[in-house]
Amino acid sequence: MSHQEKLWDISLSLGREEATYPGDPPFARRLLNDLAQGDAYELSALGLSAHAGTHLDAPSHFLPGGASLDSFPPERFLPQALVLDAPGQGALPASLLAGQPSRPGWALLLKTANSQGGLAASGRWRHDYAHLSPGLARACLAWGASLVGLDAPSLDAPDDAAYPVHRLLLGAGVLILEGLNLEGVPPGVYRLICPPLKVAGAEAAPARALLQGPSPEIHGRG
Repeated sequence: MSHQEKLWDISLSLGREEATYPGDPPFARRLLNDLAQGDAYELSALGLSAHAGTHLDAPSHFLPGGASLDSFPPERFLPQALVLDAPGQGALPASLLAGQPSRPGWALLLKTANSQGGLAASGRWRHDYAHLSPGLARACLAWGASLVGLDAPSLDAPDDAAYPVHRLLLGAGVLILEGLNLEGVPPGVYRLICPPLKVAGAEAAPARALLQGPSPEIHGRG
């Protein structure tokens, strides 16, 4: 890592900052052995959805026969990434990518109003979070994204049971990274580090997401 780069932790702290998707089981950590109670060691059990907090979605989340998360090579979780300011509320338009040169194989992380004032890490479910429009999802594909990330519990609108954004991106083999907190992260070019838990056959898994940068260099211009 160069002297100009740092590591940004853009993950949510499970048990404190995540908003549970309606209908999903909430995260829980239960002590089985407790040092404070005189036990010889501390031991806890975890209960959670595979989509808890900061997590990655794989094609098998929506596509019958789609690739599961553990089938992807490790390098897919270490891409060059562009953090892009995405102002506005509700469905974000395709025009956000207008004029952006294509970056085949890169990750695209959208920093929205969800990250302002700690909203993304508030632990409260909100029905008005900024999300992707299907048009923006198609623009992400044209841009060349291998992964699309957002500072919200879902890339789709909370009331859209058709999940068009998930279907568009996952159908093209693009990974989805949800539950980010990009507050304080400047727009720019980074290295994304987001390996998920290696769970056999999983359609999703929690991840610890980090950004290394920003980098003054832009490689792979289309």
